[in-house]
Amino acid sequence: MRRETQNILLVLLGGALLKLGINGDYLRYVKPAQQPWVLAGGAVMLALGVIAIVRDVATARTRISSASNESAGDHHHPARSAWLLVLPVLAVYLIAPPALGSDSVTRTESRAPAPQLSAAFPPLPPGNVVPLSMTEFVTRAGWDGTGSLNGRTVSLTGFVTHNGNSVLLARMVITCCAADAFPVTVRLDGAEPAGYPDDTWLRVTGQVVPGTATRANRYTPDLTVTAFQRVPAPQDPYEE
Repeated sequence: MRRETQNILLVLLGGALLKLGINGDYLRYVKPAQQPWVLAGGAVMLALGVIAIVRDVATARTRISSASNESAGDHHHPARSAWLLVLPVLAVYLIAPPALGSDSVTRTESRAPAPQLSAAFPPLPPGNVVPLSMTEFVTRAGWDGTGSLNGRTVSLTGFVTHNGNSVLLARMVITCCAADAFPVTVRLDGAEPAGYPDDTWLRVTGQVVPGTATRANRYTPDLTVTAFQRVPAPQDPYEE
């Protein structure tokens, strides 16, 4: 690959990282805490590319060229295939890939994150409806022997995915980035929103069916739905 192509790729890739970090699209790939590193990496790559381009232009201007004495057929033409490497970078500018959704749920085994051995589940706060993250709800349903969810009405937010005749509410959980993501899922019973297509975001209210989150069903508890409403996709689609 010629130096000119390398420098342009550095500028484009650095600019793409800065764009993702500034407009919030980086949340489709990494945790919010990684934003400073995304911005710093983009700034360094952009600066290196610009410096290299300026240096090469200055060098070229001081060089005595004999190209005017050569025939056009004697010039060396770099492989144009190298420019194809620019296309994925341009795609980040023009078409930002979506966050992981229902397709990832079908390809990745869901599970309830195991709590620390010394950790105890505190009682849920008072209130007619308790908002919980999907991770906390599934973890309590799968691991809490005290039954803190039993008889309590909770509110969950996630996206719809279908598994055969079942309608699931799902959320992807990440430790560092989208590469290590895994889903947590809840099976919706009762007034289930069966008419919504995959990847529709909903806020669902209901009560857990005790004992339904087991290893056999990959820790997917049943939720008896009492109400639900469609909501916009959150800027940060993942849970930690």
